[in-house]
Amino acid sequence: MAIGGDYAQPVQVNGYLCRNCADVDLAKKNVDPARPEAGPFGIDAPEASRRSEAVRFGGALANIGPSAMAADRPLTATDPFRPGATLDISA
Repeated sequence: MAIGGDYAQPVQVNGYLCRNCADVDLAKKNVDPARPEAGPFGIDAPEASRRSEAVRFGGALANIGPSAMAADRPLTATDPFRPGATLDISA
């Protein structure tokens, strides 16, 4: 007779999805059960897997940003992209 070692439904511990007691033990130590080789908080993970872009723009938006706009022309007091600018949404 075989006894299943996995939970009927996964549980979440410290933000990690755990399927069995071994996963729970790793998650309590802040080790991702899906990638235990990365160590606590992922400090031993390769640099490429630590950071990823949430959004990657392409085409006309690929090179647009505050630094690209500032290089084209100086910021003025009425420039909507200046730091601290407010947006009027009144109708």
